[in-house]
Amino acid sequence: HVQREVFDESGSTPLVTAIYSLADPRDLRAIRYVGQTRNPRARFLQHIGAARLWLPDERPWWIKSPRLRPLYEWIRALYRDEQRLPTMVICEWALTTRAALYAERAWIFKCLSERQQLLNVETKILGNQWPLL
Repeated sequence: HVQREVFDESGSTPLVTAIYSLADPRDLRAIRYVGQTRNPRARFLQHIGAARLWLPDERPWWIKSPRLRPLYEWIRALYRDEQRLPTMVICEWALTTRAALYAERAWIFKCLSERQQLLNVETKILGNQWPLL
């Protein structure tokens, strides 16, 4: 599944850190999460593994931080619907840790300005900094 669900749409040569989104495969414009990683395929598998799709349908009690539950509940809901997995789209690459942080936040701000329903923990904090019209 990883080969089918991870796409590099950055249009640039891969650098050190990928800035990526997770979206519903039925509508890739419906971004639900923005993140950064040095290894996109491994990170995608971490997201899927953390959702524990093999467990019965219940609230993900195993997620230590309740703030992370909405993301994994969303992944589990996608999977319940015809065993769909989210699609990871690499938006851009960054060369340094600082550049990756700025790029990730810029993508989060962009998504918030487009009224995307992000499940990022940072969304509440960053959303309060963004002047929504």
